[in-house]
Amino acid sequence: MTKRTNRSRPTTVALDPGSPIPLYRQIYSRVRGAILSGQLESGERLPSTRALAQQLGVSRTTVLTAYEQLLAEGYVTGRVGAGTSVADIAIEKRPRRRGDHGRGGHLSRRGAKIARQINVPEDSRVAAANPLYAFRVGVPALDEFPYGLWARLLARRARYSLRSLADYQAFAGYQPLRKAIASQLAVSRGIDCDAEQIVMFAGAQAALDLAARVLLDPGDAVWMEEPGHLGVRGVLVGAGAKCVAVPVDAEGLDVAAGIARHPQARLAFVTPSRQFPLGVPMSFARRLALLEWARDAKAWVLEDDYDSEYRYRGRPIEALHALDSDGRVIYVGTFSKLLFPSLRIGYLVVPPELVDAFIAARRFSDMHPPTLEQAALTDFIVDGHFGRHIRRMRTLYAERSAALVEGAAQTAGGMIRIVPPAAGMHVVGWLPDGFDAAEISRHAAALGIEARPLSLYCAEHTTRSGLVLGYGAVDTGRITGALRKLTKAIRQTGTELRG
Repeated sequence: MTKRTNRSRPTTVALDPGSPIPLYRQIYSRVRGAILSGQLESGERLPSTRALAQQLGVSRTTVLTAYEQLLAEGYVTGRVGAGTSVADIAIEKRPRRRGDHGRGGHLSRRGAKIARQINVPEDSRVAAANPLYAFRVGVPALDEFPYGLWARLLARRARYSLRSLADYQAFAGYQPLRKAIASQLAVSRGIDCDAEQIVMFAGAQAALDLAARVLLDPGDAVWMEEPGHLGVRGVLVGAGAKCVAVPVDAEGLDVAAGIARHPQARLAFVTPSRQFPLGVPMSFARRLALLEWARDAKAWVLEDDYDSEYRYRGRPIEALHALDSDGRVIYVGTFSKLLFPSLRIGYLVVPPELVDAFIAARRFSDMHPPTLEQAALTDFIVDGHFGRHIRRMRTLYAERSAALVEGAAQTAGGMIRIVPPAAGMHVVGWLPDGFDAAEISRHAAALGIEARPLSLYCAEHTTRSGLVLGYGAVDTGRITGALRKLTKAIRQTGTELRG
């Protein structure tokens, strides 16, 4: 039974006169907190408004206002001015454990699986404080984006278009941008689609998430590239899907292995133009085999074309979508890696018969991405700035990749082998047999270098040891210094192994 007392004891309330929070609100918050924590017990008398005002050096009206709020919310009883006591409310006094949130602190089974999916590497935790952190994966040349031009486009749209864009917009996204993307895809990726087939999202990750929810039922099997994209694996687990690891070799996804492991999978996720993270393109024969399987199994193929625009050696590789005559491929595109990551604009190209379902699903998620940025991006594309930026970045990334390959050969003493890439913003640095890539990654993070182990992207055990190194955001002049630190981390790990 709750202990009651009519005694009034001194109440310690520390006020901050310099805070923007009004003094009465500070008093209210401190007393309320003392009641909820059990420091002030049920039935305990509070100091009179006059006494507390004198103690705190504030006006009686300030204390009176705080007490009135406590009385109105049921924390205290009595008539203010004639004695105020803590209300008779049952509060269990126990320490709150970390992660103790609702339902006895338990996540749903699906939520718990999502939480376990990705072990964020230590190196990523400092990335926000250092945007040019070497060798971050998936980050473009942030030092080379035309921010002044982008600011002018945004300002122009804010000045002249914001009134017309202020209301709710089409769930599929800003129509002029969708038309501009359709035209761009026809030229650069060989994709023949209407603007009505394009649905905009706040980044490719959001697009993948909605596609999984629309296309998959819990328990459905999905082919997942091995090694493969971490974010996609989390999306599939969140949808309740069963991920089937399908190996990748020099020709891309091994379709025959996928059929052997699960012939009736509902969906296959692929990065055919440049496999992530290995960087190999899917061969023509494999592409045809994948499309034939999808047609026969009535399965969907989710094609992530995350950085194919940045091909600087050889002819551009046509999108898988361009070969699809049966409407089984759903194409995923993004501007976050092509321009800058905080520009959360991505999209799907969906078969005509799925358009209504995807738009309906958008209606019940976030409706549509911010429209002002979509309008500015439309101008960026239509006015030719996008094409010029892509051409300039192709040249830049070719220079940075060459500097990385040459620097590794000269600096690493044969401990990192890099095959010169033909496209993109990252490579795999292969390590000698016996070296632990995860341990090297931890040593590198301590030296201020990101070098993610290839094993991080594998659901099953990987037989080769490698590091995934992004060079897009690293200026050529900084690559050699970063490689020296990475080499030091490798040598430290080798010393520990020998010891």
